Amino acid sequence: MKQSVFLGTLAATTLFAGVALAQGTSTLETVKARGELNCGVNTGLVGFAAPDASGNWQGFDVALCKAVAGAIFGDASKVVYIPTTSSDRFEQLTSGKIDFLIRNTTWTFSRDTDLKMDFVGVNYYDGQGFMVRKDLGVSSAKELNGATICIQTGTTTELNLADYFKANNMTYTAVPIETNAEGEQQYLAGACDAYTTDASGLAATRAAFADPENHIILPEIISKEPLGPAVRHGDSAWGDVIRWTMNALIAAEEFGITSANIDELATSSQNPEVQRLLGTSGELGKMIGLEADWAKNAIKASGNYGEIFAATIGESTPIGLARGLNAQWTQGGLLYTPPFR
Repeated sequence: MKQSVFLGTLAATTLFAGVALAQGTSTLETVKARGELNCGVNTGLVGFAAPDASGNWQGFDVALCKAVAGAIFGDASKVVYIPTTSSDRFEQLTSGKIDFLIRNTTWTFSRDTDLKMDFVGVNYYDGQGFMVRKDLGVSSAKELNGATICIQTGTTTELNLADYFKANNMTYTAVPIETNAEGEQQYLAGACDAYTTDASGLAATRAAFADPENHIILPEIISKEPLGPAVRHGDSAWGDVIRWTMNALIAAEEFGITSANIDELATSSQNPEVQRLLGTSGELGKMIGLEADWAKNAIKASGNYGEIFAATIGESTPIGLARGLNAQWTQGGLLYTPPFR
């Protein structure tokens, strides 16, 4: 019954979205009229996007969904999380079933042009790696000649894998999988010697194992994988909402704005850029069709970028990821936002 209701609601939502797009109504207007945001996320990747024991979606990518809902509605709970697979995620976006996609998706030339999507930034700098069982006795990806490798179809990892093995004069047998859950199942069942995907995804997958200490992530990173949110091609005004909401989370960390001090700084900060960001001066919200306190509400949803990272995938979590390239530019990382002015 619940599934029928969900599918019926989804069908109605899709029809509504399609009619709105055809009639020229902006995505922001459509979302406001609907009263909730349809956010395309992973089918389940602990740390990034997965429902908890109570069915509440949690994770690094989920936090951006909440931030966008906070920016639009002043209420971070007004989100419908729509699971997408590696093979159907782009169709769900281009057809209007989801408002934006935030699903460990790599920004590439062909996706940005041929698939008619617009990426609005990078929320996580990643790279492709390999995970093997410790008892396989392998310490380098260059020892995987002749291996069977589980790999998700419809992803950039397929071409990366082929390129890497060709460049190193090695062969492999691909074991195609549809979702991370299937990959985990196949890998643990021994259907493949190694599992390859983004290194962050490997860390998240391993953290969910009953015996994570018996599995190792090999040191080689064989690709650049800038992961980020995407909107439909040409939907630039809506893209601005997603882009600047994400930038607000990153800038908040740079300026020392946290979930604990944001209300105080909103009234006491003498930094003109902080004042504009938090809506106490200027008209940044009006410029993108939102209220003056849009960024303040976005940040309050789950905290700034650093708070979100630490709470969902950071070194103190089972995922255990270091900031690395995802540190602020002032700390030697790549996180950098244009000025809020």
